[in-house]
Order: sequence, then C-alpha cells, then structure tokens
Amino acid sequence: MGAIAIPVSSATGSDLVNTASTKVGNPYHLGANVPKDNPDWRGPWDCAELVSWAVFQSAGILYGCASDDGDPATADAFTGYWGRDATRFGKIIPVEQAAKIPGAAVLRLAVPNGLGGHIVLSDGRGGTVEAHSSADGVIRGSLANRRWDFGILVPGISYADPDAAPAAPALAAPAKIYRQTTDTTTDPVVARIQQALSDAGFNPGKSDGVFGSHTEAAVIAFQNAKGLTPDGEVGPHTADALGISLD
Repeated sequence: MGAIAIPVSSATGSDLVNTASTKVGNPYHLGANVPKDNPDWRGPWDCAELVSWAVFQSAGILYGCASDDGDPATADAFTGYWGRDATRFGKIIPVEQAAKIPGAAVLRLAVPNGLGGHIVLSDGRGGTVEAHSSADGVIRGSLANRRWDFGILVPGISYADPDAAPAAPALAAPAKIYRQTTDTTTDPVVARIQQALSDAGFNPGKSDGVFGSHTEAAVIAFQNAKGLTPDGEVGPHTADALGISLD
C-alpha cells in the first residue's frame, strides 16, 4: 500500500472527539462493520470502527482499515490495521502525551495475528470516548488503570499542543495483566485462568499454563458473553468475572 491520500481538511482532534461523542449510548458488537460514509449510523459499533468512522466523518480520510483507499461504505477497521498505519504513516506518541491531546487515538495492540486489542479516542483530560463492550456500548471512559501501547496522531488532522493544554490527571499504573505473548513459560495463574474458562464453558485448548492463541480466543468469547471489553487480556475485571485471583 502507498501513502494515504490526504484531502484538504480543516479537521481537528477536537472534531474527532465531538463526532464520536454523538454516538455515546449506541450499542456495541464485536466485529461490527460500519459504513464510514454514513453520518447517521446508530450502531452497533466496535472499537476500531468508531474511531475510523470519526476520522472519516471529520476529515474524509480512511485510516486503520484493511484498505485505506477502498470503499468507505465497506472498509473494515481493526486494531491491527491501526497499528499498521501508525507504523507506516501516523505519528506514534507516548500514552501520557496522548492523554493531553483531544482526539489522539490510544491503542492496545494484540499480538501479531491475534484477535484482541482495543482503541479509544483521548478527550485530552485523561478520559476517553470509546466503543467499550456489549454491556456498556459507546461510552465516555478513562485511560487510567488500563494497559496501553501508544498514542497515535493521524495525518491530516490538526491536534492541540499538549504543552499548552491543562495537565491531564496522572495515569495510574495498570494492574497485573495476563495476555498472549511469545513467552511459552508455564504460569500457574494462566493455568487457573484456563481452568476457569473451561468451567465456564469456554474451551481454552490445552490447560497447560501457557497463554496461547486458543486461550486468547476463549478469553475474548468469555468477555463478549459477559459484557466486558473483548480485548483478549485478563486483568482484574475479567478475573473477577471468572471468579479467580491473579495473585
């Protein structure tokens, strides 16, 4: 894929936040496909679809989609495509900086070829606008106490200077998170996660204490069924729903 074609645009990061905020209260569905050129779409949304829709509605740019020069009515957005485009075209910034910039995207990547991940828009004050979960739909949330990889500034969008913005609240360190990595070391906590998933009717494959792709898929299915953010990672909220401790 070549460089993204950037139309003449006066869109700002605040425009992204304001546009996405009009969908607060709409329903969520994991994997929903949203026509980016429909301003009246009322859901369902998933996380990447909401952010890519807000970008297109504000600036006429397809970004974070399988094909960024495709048909906006059918373009498929995904956290993995957001990571791809950020690496190729976008400006990657620290999460702490993104927390002070309205409209900066904040991304939690899945492992390569993984199913999880999550993406939100920063409101510039430490909060978010995001398609969160089947239980909560599109919400205004918080960046704090959650794992993130980096922030993203999309080409063609004008963003506020974070140094000129009021200080955002300090982001609390995330609690212990268990997720798929390339580490194949056996972990007794992962074994407990796998057993709890199996007991709940979500098959993680081998209960071998290794957090692999089958365990991630089972976690996502469990999270979606319970109305949690289906990111494939086990933190305090998912552990509580599973009835286990991460200690």
